[in-house]
Amino acid sequence: MSSPIRPYGDTTGDGMVQLSFTLPMPHSKVAEGAAVQLANTMGMDPALVVHAKQMGEEYTFFVVYGRVNHLVDPSTVQVVERDYPLLSPKEANAAIKRSLRRRLVVVGGCIGTDAHTVGIDAILNIKGFAGEKGLEYYRELKVVNLGAQVSVPQLVESAREERADAVLVSQVVTQRDAHLLNTREMSAAFRESYPPDRRPLLIVGGPRFDETMAADLGVDRVFTRGTTPGEVASYLVHRLTTPSSPTTQDRTPQAQKAS
Repeated sequence: MSSPIRPYGDTTGDGMVQLSFTLPMPHSKVAEGAAVQLANTMGMDPALVVHAKQMGEEYTFFVVYGRVNHLVDPSTVQVVERDYPLLSPKEANAAIKRSLRRRLVVVGGCIGTDAHTVGIDAILNIKGFAGEKGLEYYRELKVVNLGAQVSVPQLVESAREERADAVLVSQVVTQRDAHLLNTREMSAAFRESYPPDRRPLLIVGGPRFDETMAADLGVDRVFTRGTTPGEVASYLVHRLTTPSSPTTQDRTPQAQKAS
C-alpha cells in the first residue's frame, strides 16, 4: 500500500514545485506581482518569480517557484497500463504471417489543419524513434503515410481503398482542444462508414492527449508522449492477431476478400 507523498524540491518532502505560465501583460513590477498573486491563489505559498521574459508587446512569460501543501496518493492514481507483450520486429512479423496470412495494413496521417508530421513520421517512417525502426521496417506491415493536413473524408476513403486494419492519427496542434474535436469527428466518421465488425482500429497519439480518454473519444487506443514504434507495432499485433480479441473477427483473408 502506497503512502501519500509530497513534492520534492530542495529537500525531501519540502513541497517545492515550479510552475510556468504567460500573463497578457507587459513585463513590469506589477506583472510580477500579478504572477505571484496567481501562484498564491493556486496554493503556492510562499511563491517566488525566478524568471520573467516579455513576449512581444503585451505578454510576459513567468516561471514561479514555491511551496505547496498538497499531497499525492499514488494508490488512487488511474493510468492505462500496457496489457500486451512487447515484441521484436521479427516476433511481430512472425505473428502477423502466422495469424493473418497476409500483410497487416496501416494508414496514418495528421488530420485537420495539423501540419506537424514529426510524431506520425517517428512511428511510421523506417528511421523510427528512440533507437527503434518505424513500422515501415516491418516486413509484414504495409504502411501508407498520408502526411499532414488530411481531411477526415480523405482519411476514411484511403482506409477503405487500402483495406486498412488500423488507422493511426497524430495530433500536435491543441489550441482550443482542436485535437479532441478532430479525433471525435474522425471516430464518428468511421462509425458511420463501417459496420462495427469491419471498422479498422482507430489509434491517436500526441503530447496533450490523456490516455484514459479512449472511450470518450471513440477510439481504440490513445498513445501519449514518448511512445515508440515498437509499442505501437506490438499493440497492433496483439489486437489483430489474438484469437480472443473481438477485432480479429472477420479479418481472415476470406473475410477481407468478401468485404
